[in-house]
Amino acid sequence: MTAPPRAVQAPPSASDVLSRCRELVRPALVDAVGRLHPWLAEMAAYSFGWCEVGGTPATAPGGKGVRQALAVLGAEAAGADGRAGVPAAVAVELVHAFSLLHDDVMDGDAIRRRRPAVWKAYGTGPAVLAGDALFALAVEALTAAPGGPGALRLLSSALADLVRGQADDLLFAARPWSGPQRVTPAEYRAMARRKTGSLLGCAAALGAALGGAPEPVVTALDRAGRQLGVAFQLVDDVLGLWGDPAVTGKPVGGDLRERKKTFPVLAALDSPGARHLPALLDSPGRAVEAAALVEAAGGRAAAVAEARRHTAGARALLAGLPSAGGAAAELRCLVDHLVGRDL
Repeated sequence: MTAPPRAVQAPPSASDVLSRCRELVRPALVDAVGRLHPWLAEMAAYSFGWCEVGGTPATAPGGKGVRQALAVLGAEAAGADGRAGVPAAVAVELVHAFSLLHDDVMDGDAIRRRRPAVWKAYGTGPAVLAGDALFALAVEALTAAPGGPGALRLLSSALADLVRGQADDLLFAARPWSGPQRVTPAEYRAMARRKTGSLLGCAAALGAALGGAPEPVVTALDRAGRQLGVAFQLVDDVLGLWGDPAVTGKPVGGDLRERKKTFPVLAALDSPGARHLPALLDSPGRAVEAAALVEAAGGRAAAVAEARRHTAGARALLAGLPSAGGAAAELRCLVDHLVGRDL
């Protein structure tokens, strides 16, 4: 007798993966934030989109939960239950929130996820203090986890890279658009690998470490996350120049006005057709013209191609991992979703 055909399992949906991981992590994240001073807890809850100023409950646009998902999937890729990665997920989500609070202060960005940034809503000093509290809370979250000392070493290494990348990003703004002191694409890649990639790599690696993965798997996930981080930053650069503010939550041309050395601009400056671009970039009121010239000179296409190259690198690293249920497929799905968004 012929066996009935096996049902074809639908590929995982990135939104389903993110939702599943958020639901798994949310209770522990809420519990952690609840241990803060009430004023600091309110600012943290506001930054996560859980409340309005004053503490009134709200469902505001929050983050996608990418880093916490990577931590959960890292644990599952190690063959463990996703719950083993929850302490890592909480820690990286708290560190990410801390970095955004401080980032908005340093960049003077008044809007975050279509709402006033924490420093605009509560003041600069309170926002810095809330960021410090979130950082301390992240360390506490890992201290109590099994394998805490090793996990803390992974987190501290990622934080050192994150801070170094942020320092480079700030210093790049003061450098000229052209000439021997200009920022090179290679410098940009190194900055993005540290500023954005370090925490994405750390998230997946921490989850795997807490899930009992061997060192080669932890290292491979860290490297894949860093590749993904560069691609993620490149996509952010593209959306910052040409994305819909109603979707991105960012003002059009903000990066240009802040003289940020984004990859599309750096790539366009190498084009013979962009000889007038430096003058436009030095004129804050001509951001729309500058963005159009960057695209015409190939900057957008170059950034998209570069993002896809780093995505391929991340996928290659994931393909080399031992199979562990559906975790590898969900990781690949997440990688493709993050880099393919709205390009």
